[in-house]
Amino acid sequence: GAISSLQRQLEVQESQLRRINWEKEMLQKQLREQEDQLQAMATKIFSLKDEGKHDEMMMATEEQNCRLQQVVTEQESKLAEQNQLLSELQETVRQLRAELLSSRCRIRQQQQAQEEIQSQVQTLQHQELQARVALECITSRFERYRSKVIQAAFSVAGSRAPQAEVTDEEVLEAMQKIINERTEFHQMLKQKGIK
Repeated sequence: GAISSLQRQLEVQESQLRRINWEKEMLQKQLREQEDQLQAMATKIFSLKDEGKHDEMMMATEEQNCRLQQVVTEQESKLAEQNQLLSELQETVRQLRAELLSSRCRIRQQQQAQEEIQSQVQTLQHQELQARVALECITSRFERYRSKVIQAAFSVAGSRAPQAEVTDEEVLEAMQKIINERTEFHQMLKQKGIK
């Protein structure tokens, strides 16, 4: 949206610039025509032989010359204004182009940042999936190991099979009991001298 707005402003400014250039050319053309008229009048004056007509023509020429000088002055003033406006418009166009370039650069940077973030998200999703698979594998192995420990602990002679789900504490107590009994048995064999 920002780029479209800048481009529209740029087109408007360039259109004004073209119009002012055209007006400037027209003013320059008018100035040249006025100068040509002055030159023609001067040529006419010099070609006149009759003194009376010469004086009349000189007065008329001077009046016309004065009017033409005023027109030339006005045209030059307008031309100066147009040149000033032209400079301002060229500066505005330059600024708009710089803003447009800057906006495009920012958009490219944002797109690159978005692509990087997307890539990171994909990597994290992949790592999460691997972690889930690893967790499921470890959970499965742990459950098998726990099942074997429970089976070993409660299959010993003299122990009762559990009626409900066995907690980790109960499994630990059963294993501790087996270890204690084995230790006592080992001590007893040592006291009797049996290897």
